[in-house]
Amino acid sequence: MGEYGDKNVVITGGSSGMGLALAELLVRGGARVVVTGRSQAKLDVARERLGDGAVAVRADVASLSDLEMLARQVRSELGSIEALFVNAGISPLTPLESTTEEVYDELFAINVKGAFFTVQKLAPLLSANAGIVLTTSIANVIGMVDTSVYAAGKAALRSMARSFSRELLPRGIRVNAISPGPIDSGILDTMNLSEEAADRFRAERTASNPMKRYGTVEEFAKAAAFLAFDATYTTGVELAVDGGETQL
Repeated sequence: MGEYGDKNVVITGGSSGMGLALAELLVRGGARVVVTGRSQAKLDVARERLGDGAVAVRADVASLSDLEMLARQVRSELGSIEALFVNAGISPLTPLESTTEEVYDELFAINVKGAFFTVQKLAPLLSANAGIVLTTSIANVIGMVDTSVYAAGKAALRSMARSFSRELLPRGIRVNAISPGPIDSGILDTMNLSEEAADRFRAERTASNPMKRYGTVEEFAKAAAFLAFDATYTTGVELAVDGGETQL
């Protein structure tokens, strides 16, 4: 039995990027993992990579009916769970002068409402002493161009981590946030940037980072797993995984 051999886990947004890396780490350690995503094609690839230790569920966190379905399936597949990683989110650029109401509403529906109701629907399945980890972003503590709506949503998650911590402590459940900085997760490919703009963005972020590099998805995964399972005297915190960008 591996390090996580007795653990049942749910990861929303676990079909690619940081969430998939986290799922791979936990499955290798023996955990039974349910990952979610909106793209069936990505879920199929993730399920193939993860093997028999994982179940892939198509679910949109912005849909309460999807979340209720997810809760039923998790109860059926796993029973109780020891960790919930609230990782699903989108990150479109939102310039002040051109962001539409549609983009604003979609971002908050997925990143904020989705996170809140993910915790609400799955909290009854959490075992005593379980851990919840919300994925925030360094954008919620530093001003970044064209990210005001995204950053506000991540700041809301930071606040939720504190409030959920108070509400769930009577059950022994810890709630923390993980705040990634520049991580080589493929997220730039989803931002509709030209190749030149993406290269410029990466170069700027690398130059401004104290470690002068992007982090890896594996580094994110190790930190998230630590918060969920090993940080047993820690709740309500936000752990920066950012090469020191918000600290130095």
